[in-house]
Amino acid sequence: MAGRFAPRTTAVPRQRPAAPDTSVALTRLWTPPGPLDLRLVLGPLRRGPADPAYRALPDGTFWRATRTPAGPGTLRISGAPGGRIAAAAWGPGARWMLDRLPALLGADDDPDAFRPRHRLLATTRHLRPGLRLLRTGLVMESLIPSILEQKVTTDEAYRAWRLLLRTHGTPAPGPVDPLFGRYGLHVMPDARTWSLIPSWEWHRAGVDAKRSATILRAVRVARRMEEAAAMELPEAMARLQVIPGIGPWTAAETLQRSNGAADAVTVGDLHLPGIVGHALAGNRNADDEEMLELLAPYAGQRHRATRLIMLSGHTPPRRAPRFSPRDIASL
Repeated sequence: MAGRFAPRTTAVPRQRPAAPDTSVALTRLWTPPGPLDLRLVLGPLRRGPADPAYRALPDGTFWRATRTPAGPGTLRISGAPGGRIAAAAWGPGARWMLDRLPALLGADDDPDAFRPRHRLLATTRHLRPGLRLLRTGLVMESLIPSILEQKVTTDEAYRAWRLLLRTHGTPAPGPVDPLFGRYGLHVMPDARTWSLIPSWEWHRAGVDAKRSATILRAVRVARRMEEAAAMELPEAMARLQVIPGIGPWTAAETLQRSNGAADAVTVGDLHLPGIVGHALAGNRNADDEEMLELLAPYAGQRHRATRLIMLSGHTPPRRAPRFSPRDIASL
């Protein structure tokens, strides 16, 4: 009987832990192991002068918006007294980005592994001591714009990237700098959002069916693609090229950024063989085979060699007019 009249107990609802305030910046100071030129290191991430995910401001500050495994994040990087690097990050991916700041800025790179065998490369290396090969650890953010750059002019590819991010991406967390322009920074869409972009939006962005189909195939297995960031170069190249429409050119362009792959030489490029041939052998008509022969002494460092050649400014004069962009959006 006593049990019938026992006092009732009121259940106390379990309180969920408070979500982190993503409007507050997390910060980090880091001292690089040697000279570091932020413009040279971060430059490969820039997809055109109005890239919605990247800004280089006149004061030497660099902004980057990306989608990390922890969620969207915005990273601000600048030089600090004493040769240090100051970074601030916002959003769910802030901690992830700060933890990987050294790798992003080339801490895992070994510039001393490069042994120049041509005077041009030795001189350029001496003049660019702050060059290091970045490593983002993120595959899809470099794979998708590399697919957009297949078989079109850079202006066409940059326009497509810009329109797709502004339309289907999300505003980057953190402050909005007036120098970002009217649209601000944007984080690229997640895999599901990429897969739901309708055909007419690809068309409006000037992306043909072949490239959009390749992107759709890649985002369906985005997790498998991201695994390539932890692989050695041969295995990573093979992993990306499992997707129809992704060949050696696209895979190399991706892994140069995601993996900091010093030997990921870009084959199949319209201009690079002639540039390398002109710089190292005086032959502006070199093809991929001759380019690889000229780069053979730099095995393991062939991508670094081509970057130094591009930075040297020793490129052949243009003999033909630029390709005219194809505006498929008006068709």
